[in-house]
Amino acid sequence: MKNFTRNNLLFSLCGLNCCLCPMNIGGYCPGCGGGEGNQSCSIARCSLDHERVEYCYLCSDYPCVRFDNVDSSDSFITHRNQFQDIDRVHEIGISLYNEELIRKREILNLLLNEYNDGRIKSFYCLAAGLLPLRVLENVILKIKSDSCMAEPADLKDRAKQVSDLLVNEAEELGIELKLRRKSE
Repeated sequence: MKNFTRNNLLFSLCGLNCCLCPMNIGGYCPGCGGGEGNQSCSIARCSLDHERVEYCYLCSDYPCVRFDNVDSSDSFITHRNQFQDIDRVHEIGISLYNEELIRKREILNLLLNEYNDGRIKSFYCLAAGLLPLRVLENVILKIKSDSCMAEPADLKDRAKQVSDLLVNEAEELGIELKLRRKSE
């Protein structure tokens, strides 16, 4: 969006984890306020009208009508933890939250570089967005300690093993690793 820039391209204005988004990873979107390729966004326009707040939660009108039903469905990125992630930023501060996001992105990059059969990128992005960092780190430890994973096995089989691990961890936490489509 013209004249809209932000310093933090990891965490969006409205509370989405831009750095874990398949569009961002694919190079199609630089993140909220990142310049070329940045999609038009009504919330970004709203920020321009509200003293260019860096995050919506800093606005005196937050949460406004723009957040009504925002977490009821997903786009190419999950909106499910949007309010929870904003609360986490309040709890630990943006610097520590960004450190968590950077670590999640490192894990996501590892999954994509070593266990991607070409059909699983969105799933890994979703898992990175929904699962707590400690769970993702534990999955990586399991992968690295599993002798079957270390062997040069078929990439499709390795991707399946990793996705099964992630699904099992998610199920233990009551998390479904599927994007939620808008109901008609």
